[in-house]
Amino acid sequence: MKKYIVIGCLCIASVFTFSFSQDYFEVSKNLDIFNTLYRELNIAYVDETKPGQLMKTGIEAMLASLDPYTNYYTENDIEDYRYMTTGEYGGIGALIQDVNNKITVTEPYEGFSAYKGGLRAGDEILEVNGMDVTGKKTDDITNMLKGQAGTPIKLKIRHLGQSTTLDLSLMREEIKIKAVPYADMLNNEVGYIKLNSFTDNCSGEVKEAFLKLKERNCKSLILDLRGNPGGLLHEAVNIVNLFVNKGSDVVFTKGKVKDWDKNYVALYNAVDTQIPLVVLVDNNSASASEIVSGALQDLDRAVVLGQRSYGKGLVQQTRDLTYNTKLKVTVAKYYIPSGRCIQALDYTHKDEEGRVEKVPDSLITAFKTKNGRIVYDGAGVLPDYKTEDIKYSNVLITLINKHHIFNYVNSYVLQHPQMQVKAADFRLPDADYNEFVAYMKDKDYTYVTQSDFAMEELKEDAIKDKCFESIEAEYNALLTKMNANKKDDLSRFKPEIKQFIEEEIASRFEFQKGRIMMALKYDHDVAEAKKLLADPKKMTAILTTIEKPVKPFNANKRF
Repeated sequence: MKKYIVIGCLCIASVFTFSFSQDYFEVSKNLDIFNTLYRELNIAYVDETKPGQLMKTGIEAMLASLDPYTNYYTENDIEDYRYMTTGEYGGIGALIQDVNNKITVTEPYEGFSAYKGGLRAGDEILEVNGMDVTGKKTDDITNMLKGQAGTPIKLKIRHLGQSTTLDLSLMREEIKIKAVPYADMLNNEVGYIKLNSFTDNCSGEVKEAFLKLKERNCKSLILDLRGNPGGLLHEAVNIVNLFVNKGSDVVFTKGKVKDWDKNYVALYNAVDTQIPLVVLVDNNSASASEIVSGALQDLDRAVVLGQRSYGKGLVQQTRDLTYNTKLKVTVAKYYIPSGRCIQALDYTHKDEEGRVEKVPDSLITAFKTKNGRIVYDGAGVLPDYKTEDIKYSNVLITLINKHHIFNYVNSYVLQHPQMQVKAADFRLPDADYNEFVAYMKDKDYTYVTQSDFAMEELKEDAIKDKCFESIEAEYNALLTKMNANKKDDLSRFKPEIKQFIEEEIASRFEFQKGRIMMALKYDHDVAEAKKLLADPKKMTAILTTIEKPVKPFNANKRF
């Protein structure tokens, strides 16, 4: 079995010798207490206990007192565990959701069993292997659909827009979700690679995509790590290695056990050490994403563009336990080439309610990149070129969460059976958007804002103070005006709502690729990156300008 070190929400098993802390007596005493308590509880408790669930609850509560990345995996969790670490699982290859109390296919993966069997977005699953799924939870149905590759599965379905049902026999497959779902040229010179995760061999996918782009005259590159939660450490090192010379320092891990400290360097010849490079990050770029973006920033090899990254500088290893269970445990922190650690939260210091504070401003330290630029630890990766984080409207979030856009596109596709959409040139006509507004007239898309909460609190306080009657008329007038503004939301937020409708339509014809292509048309960060790459002098200035160090403001919020 391969041995991996993991940084982020993903991990793969690694075996090390177990050792107690120095205070052996304290450990031994408390293990004995726990053992006797667990035995007496199962013998004496008035109602029947479930020993396995009881133990799992105890283990998870114990680990929850540490950090959110130290986790326990039961034997039943192994399939999900394998998917998290490799991007692979046995199943039919489709996303499902509960849409209006119906188990509905929301997106089949192109080329896999569900797709080849004719399942499309909007189709309803009625039975799995003869079992009625009505009223069952989506997670339960997902587990029923998963299984060993090569095993058969029978479904009873109803295609979108059909009244009759259909029996469908499929064969489960080894489903491999690509870490690079999309790579293409954005214009004649700028290439783009989207990396969703750091699963096994994702560096190979990035390298293959990069080489293909170079064959198409790629003269500059955008590497998109936004929303990427991290994964395998060695894959992050190998991706940095694509752009830096062999032997370059990439990351150093340091923990309590000194024998496990290790320096990771670029082991191979680079693909291209000169091509202008912009790396996109956001608040959800974590762990391995921060190693790649932070190392390339520290080596002055790329301009990092976007918003401050998540701030996870912890390393996990996974230990095999008995009965095919596993423990993923935090064993070290990682430090990128400048010497900084980007960990933002200190889990060793929690308040009485278990909340964790960010590293205080007083402890944030300045470090220097290869060219002498000032960078900081303790707060994620701060971009060299900052852009504003997009805040979507409450009405759009509600339309998505209540499946109104999904259901509208279902009806739209049925009304246009001959339509063929190419994301590269599709635009939703204004007349069709007006039809969407008409479609929504009898639909519930109400939502509660902070202003609504404030108004309710004002009313309660006024009633307690016995003065509400004197302000009731003005209160109701303001409330009426606020509700009237909400009714105009479909017009006020037309551009962003229209964009998501277009993305959903594109996904019906070109699947995940179509959704990404459509989103790129409206992507402000990508547009800024393209402008930056078109200005070599500005790129050089960003990577070489040494400014007076000013510590970033860290709000020291509790989490």
